[in-house]
Amino acid sequence: MENSLPLHVCHVPKVSIIINRSHTLVHSIAIALLIYYRVSFFFQENTKNIPALPWLLVFASELLLSFSWLLGEAYRWRPVSRTVFPERLPSDDKLPAIDVFICTADPDKEPTVGVMNTVISAMALDYPPEKLHVYLSDDGGSDITLYGMKEAWKFARAWLPFCRKFDIKTSCPEVYFSGYEDYDHGNFNNSSEFKAARQKIEEKYEKFKERVEEYHRKKQVEAGAATKNSRDHPSNIQIIQEYYSNEEFEDDKIKMPLLVYVAREKRPSHHHHFKAGALNVLLRVSALISNSPYILVLDCDMFCNDPTSARQAMCCHLDPQISPSLAFVQFPQTFRNLSKDDIYDSEIRAAFKIQWQGFDGSRGPVVSGTNFYMKREALLGNSTQDGNVDLMALKKSFGPSNEFIKTLRRDFKPSFNINDGKSSSGFSAFLCIGRLLHQLKLTLQRLEICLSHSAEATVLGNFNHKFIRPINSGLKMDIWID
Repeated sequence: MENSLPLHVCHVPKVSIIINRSHTLVHSIAIALLIYYRVSFFFQENTKNIPALPWLLVFASELLLSFSWLLGEAYRWRPVSRTVFPERLPSDDKLPAIDVFICTADPDKEPTVGVMNTVISAMALDYPPEKLHVYLSDDGGSDITLYGMKEAWKFARAWLPFCRKFDIKTSCPEVYFSGYEDYDHGNFNNSSEFKAARQKIEEKYEKFKERVEEYHRKKQVEAGAATKNSRDHPSNIQIIQEYYSNEEFEDDKIKMPLLVYVAREKRPSHHHHFKAGALNVLLRVSALISNSPYILVLDCDMFCNDPTSARQAMCCHLDPQISPSLAFVQFPQTFRNLSKDDIYDSEIRAAFKIQWQGFDGSRGPVVSGTNFYMKREALLGNSTQDGNVDLMALKKSFGPSNEFIKTLRRDFKPSFNINDGKSSSGFSAFLCIGRLLHQLKLTLQRLEICLSHSAEATVLGNFNHKFIRPINSGLKMDIWID
C-alpha cells in the first residue's frame, strides 16, 4: 500500500489563481484603453499643432512598460506549491546515491573554517552514508584547504554520531554553537548526557578551528611574498579517509560519507572558466569514483539546515507520477540578518516567493547555480543507451577520455570501492583519473546545462527547512513546501 501512495503532492491554489487572473484581465483592459487613447491621438484634427515627438516617446515608454508587466504576469498565472512525504520513500538500501559538489577558490577570501562547515553539514545529511559522496573543488590548489579537509574529516567522526544520536537538525557546527535561538538544538536539552556530550563536542570543534586557523597563519608566514600561484598548479586528487587505532574510535564503527578533495590542473595559457570549469571537472572525476545518478551543488559559504533535504528532493525525482524528464529540483533562497531598515527588498522575496512558484507552474525554474539536486543524465544525456553508439561523436562531445566515456553507460560501476576506501584493482581508479585530467589539460569547455525542451524542474520549500548562507554574510536559504 505504501508503494501506491504518492511521494509528493502539487497544490494549485484556485482562489489565488482566480484573483491573479482577474487582476490581469482588469489591468489588460486598462492598458488596451490607454493604447487606444494614444493611437487615436494621431487621427484627431485638433491635435495637429501638438508636437508629435514627445507624444511618441511617451507612447513607446508605455508600450515597453506594458510588455514588461505582461511578462511578469506569467509568474502569477498558475503558481503552485508542493508537499513531500519522505516517510514514503523506499528503504535506504534502495535509495539512489548522491554526489555533493562544493567549489572554493581562495582560502583568504573564503575562510577555510567556513568552507569546512559547509563540507561537514553536507556530510551530515540525513541519507545513507554509503550513498553520499562529498567532493570539494579547490581551484586554488591550496595546502590550507587540503589540511582543512583532513581536519574536518576527523571532527566529523565525532560530529555526525552526535547529530544522529540527539537528532540535531542544525548540522553546521559553527551555527549550532553560535547560540542562535531560531535554530534547532536537539530534543535533549534537559538531559545530563546531552549536556555532557554537547560540551565535549564543542571543545573538539574549538580545537578543530584552532588547528585550521593556526595552520593557515603558519602557511602565510612561510609563504611570505612568494605566495603560491593559484592559477598555475598541477592536479591533485585525494580521498580523505583515515583509519584510527586509538580507543576513541576502536570499538565504534562510524559510517561516514566519502570525502574527496579535487584540485584541477591550472595553467595561465589555458582558459579555466571559473566555477563552470570546476564543476565540469567534478562531474568527470566523480563519474570515475562514485558515478551517482543525482548531484547536489552547493556554494562554499552555505550549509543545509535541514538534513532531510536530500530525501525531500528524492520525493520528486523518484515519484512515478512526475514526468521522467524532470531534470532537477531547485531549492530557493531567502536572506536573513539583514538591516531592519532595508527598503530595497534585499531578501529578493519577489523572485523566490512569487516568481519561482509561478515558474514551477510553468514547467520549472531556472538553475540558480546552487542548492539544486540534478540528474546526472540531464547533464550527460543518454546517448549510450541506444544501440547505435558513435564513439567519435561521443569523444567530440565529452573529450578524448575513454575512461570517462565508459561512465556514460547506465550499467557502469566504478572500480573504486567506496566502502573500504580502496580500488578493487589496485590504483586503477587513481590512474584513470590521472589519465583523464592529463587528456583534459584544462581545455575544458564552459559547463552548459543544456536541457531539452521536454526537461522540467521543481521548486521545493518550507520555512522550517533551510539551506543557509551563514554567519558572516548573514544570507539564508529556505525551501518551499507547504
